[in-house]
Amino acid sequence: MSQTQARRRRGGGRAGAAARRGAATLEQMPWKPPVNIDRPVEPLTAEGIAAIHDGAMRILEEIGVEFLNDEALEIFKEAGLKVDGALVRMDREFVMEMVGKAPSEFTLTPRNPERAIRIGGNSIVFGNVSSPPNYWDMDLNKKVPGTREHCQNLLKLTQYFNCIHFAGGYPVEPVDLHASIRHLDVLYDKLTLTDKVMHAYSLGKERVEDVMEMVRIAGGLSHEEFDAQPHMYTNINSTSPLKHDEPMIDGALRLVRRGQPVIVSPFTLAGAMAPVTMAGAVAQSLAEALCAIALFQYVRPGTPCAIGTFTSNVDMKSGAPAFGTPEYMRATQMTGQMARFYGLPMRSSGVCAANVPDGQAMWETSNSLWAAVQSGTNMVYHAAGWLEGGLIASPEKFIMDCEVLQMIQRYMDPVINATGPEEIALDAIREVGNDGHFFGIQHTQDRYATAFYQPFLSDWHNYEAWEAAGGTWTAQRANGLFKQIINEFEAPALDEGIREELQAFVARRKEEGGAPTDF
Repeated sequence: MSQTQARRRRGGGRAGAAARRGAATLEQMPWKPPVNIDRPVEPLTAEGIAAIHDGAMRILEEIGVEFLNDEALEIFKEAGLKVDGALVRMDREFVMEMVGKAPSEFTLTPRNPERAIRIGGNSIVFGNVSSPPNYWDMDLNKKVPGTREHCQNLLKLTQYFNCIHFAGGYPVEPVDLHASIRHLDVLYDKLTLTDKVMHAYSLGKERVEDVMEMVRIAGGLSHEEFDAQPHMYTNINSTSPLKHDEPMIDGALRLVRRGQPVIVSPFTLAGAMAPVTMAGAVAQSLAEALCAIALFQYVRPGTPCAIGTFTSNVDMKSGAPAFGTPEYMRATQMTGQMARFYGLPMRSSGVCAANVPDGQAMWETSNSLWAAVQSGTNMVYHAAGWLEGGLIASPEKFIMDCEVLQMIQRYMDPVINATGPEEIALDAIREVGNDGHFFGIQHTQDRYATAFYQPFLSDWHNYEAWEAAGGTWTAQRANGLFKQIINEFEAPALDEGIREELQAFVARRKEEGGAPTDF
């Protein structure tokens, strides 16, 4: 490795000193991606697993999936599959052989190795909201089109909060940047304002290739070092029902050939793009995901892949998507059970249909997040900041969600359910006996500061104290915290040579026109 590369690695992001930044405005829990110590909720019987698997395989064998990508069709022909125009049918033996080549766990290492995250097993990591075109402006009390400044502010929250472990897609679409160069500016912001794992949209070869190159530069890596292990990932969606489109498959194949992970997340809304029954919707979702994963494993066996679920239902009165529903929770749990059957890591989401950061937003999102926990999900997309079914990003909701995420992290702390002599505390019980209290005894004094979860946003005062302090509602408190965090934010350190190389790359690609568009 050259001296330049070594220097870049040393300067490449050790300054993700979250504890230092965290202490500035609020006391938050340390960077420590949770390990899910609970047994997963498994609503399916053995017969149910077999029935859904058979349904997914019969969809692939008898009905088929369209791949609107010529390269994929040629690969499938080479593999000896039935290809009729764009329609591909594949037998279950091929699917299961290919899916079996995918690892059950993998590690993503960003420019700051201390921010590496494990995907699979009992690990669970949370990411920021991704891709809404609109932003909730609480000062205006309305949604507005996203801007680069809005996007930067949400990226600062992504970096600031230790319970957010990866930087997914754009936390809000900066529609003030032309689509041809948007990815360049946003990725520059992401790589300079955060040191967490990055994502690339599979929306045309230029965007994918540019993001891979920028992530490589930011990490101070040679091309060989970049290709040697996962440093970033993409998430692709099928076009339900039963279709994969050109740009997403193209982008995924580009990452696969360089050893970078792909998450395949069908967006199956029961009653609209999938059967109204949840078992049927899950079977269809699995079929759409597994056929793409089979393609990627045929191209490069062993490339990390994960199966994603976005199976929910629509409001049958209006057709609008619904999230955080009982059906959504069960579908997530069912898909988690099936992901373990296939030996694949799983991605789900923290989502809601609410339009503003209110009670509905929080109960629907909490349902979604706890369904992720119960399902054994490994990677939770949109865990903080999502509103209006993904059409609005809200900094207040982001902060409110982070309170829930911290509670989940604390819930998973094995210390809570430890059962050693100090936890059983017979001496303390004996000391208090039948008359007294535990406030003042030494056992309590030794532990009072860390015994219980301490919120940064929740208000535990009684009504009179809350009213005397100004009577601010939760979203208003979150708005105040948001402004403090942005005011005091310190970006993680980045070697100046790397920064200049990123700037030069962005400038050159802009001169070349960026990614082609039709407007």
